[in-house]
Amino acid sequence: MNKILCILLLSLLGSNAHAALDVFACEPEWAALTQQLAGNQASIYTATGALQDPHRVEARPSLIAKARRANLVVCTGAELEAAWLPVVLRESGNRAVQPGSSGYFEAAQQVAMLEVPARLDRAEGDIHAAGNPHIQTDARNFLPIADALSKRLIQLDPANGAFYRQQLNAFNQQWRAALQKWEKQAAPLRGMPILVQHKGFPYLSNWLGLKEVAELEPKPGMEPSAAYLGTVLNGLQQHPARMVLRAAYQEARPSEWIAERAHITAVIVPYTVGGTPQAIDLFTMFDDTIQRLLAGLK
Repeated sequence: MNKILCILLLSLLGSNAHAALDVFACEPEWAALTQQLAGNQASIYTATGALQDPHRVEARPSLIAKARRANLVVCTGAELEAAWLPVVLRESGNRAVQPGSSGYFEAAQQVAMLEVPARLDRAEGDIHAAGNPHIQTDARNFLPIADALSKRLIQLDPANGAFYRQQLNAFNQQWRAALQKWEKQAAPLRGMPILVQHKGFPYLSNWLGLKEVAELEPKPGMEPSAAYLGTVLNGLQQHPARMVLRAAYQEARPSEWIAERAHITAVIVPYTVGGTPQAIDLFTMFDDTIQRLLAGLK
C-alpha cells in the first residue's frame, strides 16, 4: 500500500513539475485565455472569483504569496484592480512581475478603450482615466489580447515557443468561427434599447449594437436609491427599454425593482467565466451571454 501511495505522489508531483510558467491571473477570463494559449505549460492561479466584484478585493496574504511565486501576472489593467493589485505586487517583493516588466501583462493595453473621460473627476463615481475597463464583454477583443499574450509567453518561455504559436493558431481559428456564429445569432439584438444596472456593458453594446438608454446607478459604483430608480422608471415613458442587464456578481434588487415595474425582463449575464453554471470557459461564456440576451426579448 505504501508503495502505491508513493507512486501516486510521485505522479502528482511530476504532473505539476512540467509547467514552465507560474501565472497569477487577476480575473477568470484571463485565467481561461492563458489556459487556452499555454495549455499544460502553465500553472494558473485566479485571484478573483466569478461572483466577486474585481474592483473590490482584499489584498490578502494568500494573494501576496501567489504573486511572490509568479513568473507572469495577467490582469485587465485600466485601473480595474487599482484598489488591491498594487499592494499585492509591492508586498510580494517579486521584481519579475512589477508593472513595466516582462512578467506583467495588461489586457486593456491591447485594445481600443471606450468611454475615456475628457476630464477626471472622482466626484462622478468610479471613473477610470484609461477608459471603461470591462473589455471582456466584447468577444472581438480576445483576438488582439491573445496575440499579445502569446508573444509574452514566448518571451518568458522561448523553449516552448513552437507550442505557444500552435496554441495561438488553434485558438484564433476556433475563435473566429465562434465570432461568426455569435454575431449571426445576435442579429435580432441590433438596435435593441436596454437598461444597464452598472456602466459595465459599453463593449458588449458596441459589439452587438445594443442601445443603452439609461443606467440604474446614479454614478458608476453608487448604489441607486428608490427615488433615483423612480426617476429612471419615469424616463422609460419617453425612452422605453426591452430589458435590463446586470452582471452575475451584482446585487439583483435594483434590476428586479425596475423590471417588475417597467414590465421588462431582467437579464443576468455571466460577465466572466464561471459567472453562470453554463459559462465554463470562454466559448460557453459567450454562448450563454447571447442566449440569455435573446431570451430577454421573449
